[in-house]
Amino acid sequence: MTLLEELQWRGLYADCTDADALAQRLNDGPVALYCGFDPTADSLHVGNLVPLFALRRFQLAGHHPIALAGGATGMVGDPSGKSAERNLQTPAQVDHNIASVQQQLATFLEFDAAKTPANNPARLVNNADWTAPMSYLDFLREVGKFFTVNWMVAKESVRARMEDRENGISYTEFSYMLLQAFDFYYLRKNLNCELQVGATDQWGNITAGTELIRKKLNETGYGLVFPLLTKSDGTKYGKTATGTVWLDPKRTSPYRFYQFFMQAEDADVVKLLKVLTFLTPAEITALETELKANPGARAAQKALARAMTVTVHGEAAFADAQRASEIMFGGGLDGVSETVFRDVVGEVPTKELERAKLEGAGLSLSDVLVHSGLAPSKGQARKDIEGGGIYVNNVRANEVARHISTSDLLFDRYLLLRKGKRTYAVLNVI
Repeated sequence: MTLLEELQWRGLYADCTDADALAQRLNDGPVALYCGFDPTADSLHVGNLVPLFALRRFQLAGHHPIALAGGATGMVGDPSGKSAERNLQTPAQVDHNIASVQQQLATFLEFDAAKTPANNPARLVNNADWTAPMSYLDFLREVGKFFTVNWMVAKESVRARMEDRENGISYTEFSYMLLQAFDFYYLRKNLNCELQVGATDQWGNITAGTELIRKKLNETGYGLVFPLLTKSDGTKYGKTATGTVWLDPKRTSPYRFYQFFMQAEDADVVKLLKVLTFLTPAEITALETELKANPGARAAQKALARAMTVTVHGEAAFADAQRASEIMFGGGLDGVSETVFRDVVGEVPTKELERAKLEGAGLSLSDVLVHSGLAPSKGQARKDIEGGGIYVNNVRANEVARHISTSDLLFDRYLLLRKGKRTYAVLNVI
């Protein structure tokens, strides 16, 4: 199947400015294409992976991807898909975010020509390089002159905000689509970039670029948009109860990242395999068949979690995340590293305990259970121990008279306690 046919099969095709012409152009030879990433934070998140991986898919097919870091547009803020005005960032914040995001972009695209069989290394650009030197008057003359207000307010990203009488839309955000249009025009003129890709909420901005290219260069620019990544219930994918799932391991640990995909619903997992992974159609179809035959095995979720964690964080991080998951399901602790165990600590209730209380004979297990919050009283703690439901460092503790001392500590600092199958607590000894 062709690249566009595969995008359609994967659910990555929502609209195109001229599908037939683009299909013919892609058939004629390699195309330069770009996608922009505004530095609204110092890390990309799961939602950014759809357009970012699209660039990678095009690169693997022999085309020339351009990743654009929005040093200029990030100073303004895109109103698309937003119900309220963004807070403006300082230049220092944007510079910091740009540096962080650029490193992440370089992780997913191949920039070394020697490593690309089609000799099509990716390029990384910053729109501040051509926007910042331009004066306001020059921008009005070179860009603003080619758009009517009527045309701009007809765009969904603007119209939706204008209908909100309380908040409305500022002139700053209203002008955003002109900045993005100028990006496409600049890249078309200087780097022969013919295609811009993005999510459906970028349609208005992308078509503004194709219009500017047509009017100023008398050339063609194509736009291709993908559906927003949503769950089966229509909510945006990439959020949890604790917030956004980031690509930066300091913001979302590889273990949490892994678990996020392991917990994908059966109704969503096949779509996620198609949209987010580079597994072949045959591999995904086989996993879909297995999901229907034996959903309890969660083979599709395991394949998704592995593929995503390896792609974003690497094989070693995947192995650590898998090991931490085993611990949370009662697995043994032999050979576990402190790094892996800290991932576990970050997922369960943790309380501090003074080291002096565990020196010598230490504390009774009953006292420890009460202190950790796993038992409301020493009497209940003793009943839980007698019933065989208490585990110390994932080993069942059957003796009511058992004491806990510093010799029981993991890494001379932690004690992992469990009640039943999945109720954990950690003591951090200080």
